[in-house]
Amino acid sequence: MMLQRVAVVGAGAAGLCTARHILSHLNIFAPPVVFELTGNVGGTWCYDERVGTYDNGRPIHSSMYRDLRTNLPKEVMMFPDFPFDPQLNSFLPHQEVQRYLERYCQSYNIRPHIRFNTAVEKVKPVVLTTEGEEARTTWEVTSSDSSGYEKTETFDTVFVCSGHYSDPHIPDIPGIENFKGKVLHSHAYRYAEPFSGQSVVVLGAKASGLDISIELAKVGAQVTLSHGRPRFTFPLPSGIQQSSPMVAVEEDGLIRFQDGSVGAADVLMFCTGYNFRYPFLDAAQLGLEIQDHLVSPLYHFLMPPAFPSLIFIGICKMICPFPNFDCQVRFALAVLDGSVTLPSATQMEDEVRRNQQEKVKQGVQQHHLLIMEQHQWDYCQMLARTAGFPPLPPVIRSLYEEVRRQRQVEPENYRRINYRWISDTQWEVIN
Repeated sequence: MMLQRVAVVGAGAAGLCTARHILSHLNIFAPPVVFELTGNVGGTWCYDERVGTYDNGRPIHSSMYRDLRTNLPKEVMMFPDFPFDPQLNSFLPHQEVQRYLERYCQSYNIRPHIRFNTAVEKVKPVVLTTEGEEARTTWEVTSSDSSGYEKTETFDTVFVCSGHYSDPHIPDIPGIENFKGKVLHSHAYRYAEPFSGQSVVVLGAKASGLDISIELAKVGAQVTLSHGRPRFTFPLPSGIQQSSPMVAVEEDGLIRFQDGSVGAADVLMFCTGYNFRYPFLDAAQLGLEIQDHLVSPLYHFLMPPAFPSLIFIGICKMICPFPNFDCQVRFALAVLDGSVTLPSATQMEDEVRRNQQEKVKQGVQQHHLLIMEQHQWDYCQMLARTAGFPPLPPVIRSLYEEVRRQRQVEPENYRRINYRWISDTQWEVIN
């Protein structure tokens, strides 16, 4: 039997997880070829103080800022079969997550299979039809190295693991060109000191918006946290006030908010998330629609029904990332090795449409269709059950939900708590 040839785009957490599982099935798969744009593994966890572009003119990929600490404890974050160092605190500086991913890469001997400083330029399906046989798809992957040398290779499967935290989403604000101060997206934020003593309007109050606002207030910035969510009722640090969403910039440069109030600021910082962007794919050719916040249709959030050997890992939002990636990869490999049989393309597409319509009926907005939150547990359970691998232990969900509660009550201090697993169903606080 010919071994299946697999390309992996990206050597962040999702790409490393994919490579690790392929390497444990070398009776079915040839060793993977992992294409990595930068010179390091780790993806968004690899901190780079530079902003803007690399020396080769490509945009800086990482959105990591200097003092970021994880908002999930290591006991929940880890890949299911690869724990963090137990000596570490539960909430980690990003450097420790980067070290963890480097250790994961080393333990499973993934590095020899990674082509660093190599960009994927094009991924194109080639459909082969032989009379009397089912059509078969292979993939032409064109890549270029740091010298600009391009080559095209053929693979049976492509895993897209290029992440979705690198192309900043900047909402359309009428009059933004009138703003007299500095405008940036959190993608280009690295540390708080340059904003000391300045008035900063932070747009968006999800994890990074709140986190960065707290950092800014600590160095003496006056922060207006502008968002459309219900007002936070927990105490925010002095130096942070909440406001309704920003709706426009007036001709004189003042900022107008939804409630009619107007204010001045030195800095506008967009903490407004990221767009999905796959410049190496031709969406129409794949039967896909790629919008800023949605890629569809993807069966089980993984594969386009028309081309199920193109597999997206880690596309869902508001999840426990590493365990989610692990479940997705194991399910995908079960499809590729034949132990899971997919429905027909039409059935898969119908199922995706039905699920989306159901969500929209429940009031979920189009741009939130990939947000999982509490649905992630049933999803991972379903993947495990279908593909026959061990499900995530219930302790992960239990601790994840406890930390979410703590974060809502104590956004400044929840990271001081340390946890320990006692069993697959129990955890305890240890400080």
